[in-house]
Order: sequence, then structure tokens, then C-alpha cells
Amino acid sequence: MGGAALTEQVDSGVRGDGRWRRAGTPWRGGGRWRGRDARGRSAWTRGRATASLAVLTAGLLAFHRTVPNGVGRLGSLLEAFLPWLGLAVPVLLAAAVVRRSATALAAPLLPAAVGGGGGGGGGGGPPAPPPPPPPPPHDLTAVQHNVSDENPDPAGTAAALLRAAPDLVALEELTPAALPVYASALAAEFPYHAVEGTVGLWSRHPLTEVRRLDIKPAGIGEGWNRGLRAGVRTPRGEIAVYVAHLPSVRIRPTGFSSGLRDESADLLGAAVAAERLDTVILLGDLNGTVDDRGLDPLTSRLRAPRRGVAFSWPAALPVSRIDQVLTRSATVADIRTLPATGSDHLPVAARITLDGS
Repeated sequence: MGGAALTEQVDSGVRGDGRWRRAGTPWRGGGRWRGRDARGRSAWTRGRATASLAVLTAGLLAFHRTVPNGVGRLGSLLEAFLPWLGLAVPVLLAAAVVRRSATALAAPLLPAAVGGGGGGGGGGGPPAPPPPPPPPPHDLTAVQHNVSDENPDPAGTAAALLRAAPDLVALEELTPAALPVYASALAAEFPYHAVEGTVGLWSRHPLTEVRRLDIKPAGIGEGWNRGLRAGVRTPRGEIAVYVAHLPSVRIRPTGFSSGLRDESADLLGAAVAAERLDTVILLGDLNGTVDDRGLDPLTSRLRAPRRGVAFSWPAALPVSRIDQVLTRSATVADIRTLPATGSDHLPVAARITLDGS
């Protein structure tokens, strides 16, 4: 082909390799990432909507506390599932590739950085964690489990918990029919135990000063008893262990209903604040994540685990960790879930180091 013909083809919108481009648009080479689209936008000027979503996601991760809670408790609802905002990152990256947008490709790095820096809280986000490191040095292993009042296999559940070799086991939703089964199955390993209402604590170490915790919100009838406190004489000294099961929350057409749970958390937080012993371990189904501001009266007084995802509910497809191990003057080095039992919750196991260890 002669030079004049080649010039005519390029001017009419045909590239030198025979493929078409939009007439009048200069060919820059380097593939479609470096070229312009049909509307004349470059890789840096298209995909702004995707980039805006990435910035919004990063903002929600970093500043979720600014979302108001006055109407429908939207802030608490967001915080209940906050780690799952991390799923937006791969979705936005895929959208950026489809759009061939450099701006949109770079923007998802912002929420990834915020989430990776701890902005998501709640025990980590959905991406698969790295291979587990060797178990850190620890003084106690504690297992927390809402065993479900409809559990068809209490004996099997107890056996599953024993395989974690815990020093402390906290159970919620104990029923009069199932309690003797748990007590019998755990007795050989745990010579000390205490039960108040529907919550119980089993321990390898002696228990002292066991008492019921009054965390019943106003408006709940008599007979609701879901909290206990016990002293535990460990080889490193006496500690206080709290077991609690806070009221359930609901998502309704009017918003996130958590008033009873929040009131119970306030009462439990006051009890922890008044505890005479320095070291406190709280084991319980709090029906909320550690990010949820409705639990602030409690979580502001205790430490959350340093690492571990441990989504515990619902057992069939866990989306959140509402089964918590929180401490004062102690550190939860890591927290993990155990295999499913007959409950709708997964058990969680935590390795705990007492301060000064």
C-alpha cells in the first residue's frame, strides 16, 4: 500500500494494522487503556462514578461514627456489618478494569488501606486471613459459646468444646433439660462450675464469690436472668470472669432495633466499672460487634482481641462476630472459631495473656 493510501486510511479512522478507531481521535498506541473512548475520555477522566464509590466506602470505614444514630439507629446497623464493607474493594477493582479507568483502578486502594489499617474494626474483614502463626504464649484459653436452647446434641457440643483444651468455658441459652448433660460431660475436665439462669461458667481453677448479675432491662419480665460474675483463682492470681447474654436485636422497617440490648450493655458496663479486681475477662453473646456504638458503655472499658476474624453467627453462613471475649488488665492475643455444633452460633476460642506475663 502506498503512502498516500495509508494516510487516507488513517485520516478516515482506520489504523495502520487495519483496525478501526473513532475518526478524528488521535491514535496514541499502547492499547485501549492509553487511548480515548467514544466520548473522548482518557483512562484518567472516565470511571469517576466508580472512583466516587471507592471514596465513599473509605469514608464510611474511617468515619463510621459520624453516621447518625437518631433515626432508625443507622449508625449501629452500619457498624454491625462494618467489616463487610471490605468486599467493596474487589468489586470496585473489577469495575475499574471493565471501565479501563486508571482513576477508578487507583481509588479502591483507599478503602483497602483504611480497612487494612484497622478502620473496619470488628475483628477484621472478610478477605481470607494469612496462614495462622504459631500460638503465642498465653496464660488461659477461654471458649465462649451460645449453645442454643434448641440444640439437639448437648453431649456432642460439650465434646466439641473440650477438644479446644480450654481453661474456661462460658455457655449461654442453657435449658433445664440440657444443663445436666453439659454438667456431666464437662465435669471430668472442669471440677468447678457455676450457673445463673441460662448462663454458666466451667473452670479448671477454683471459683469464688459467684453472684448473679442484674443486667435485665426495664420492660423485660421477671425470670430473665442472663448474667453472672465469678472470681477465678488462677496460678497467676485471682481474676474476675463475667458471663453475659445481652438481648437480641432486630432489623425492622423502622430501622435497627437495639434499645433493650443497649440498656443491658449499660448495666453490664457499670458492673465491670465497679469490679474490685484488676483483671476482668468477659465472655458472652453480646448480640453486637465491638464496633457497634450501642455497646460503648461496655466496650469502652475493655480491650478487644488483637487479631482474628472469628465470625460466629449465624453458624450456617457467618457474617458477624457477636460472641465476644473482652478483657481488662489482660490481652486476647488471638480469637478463632471452632467447628460447628448443634447451635446456630459457632463457638469461639481465645488465648489470653494476663498483664505482667
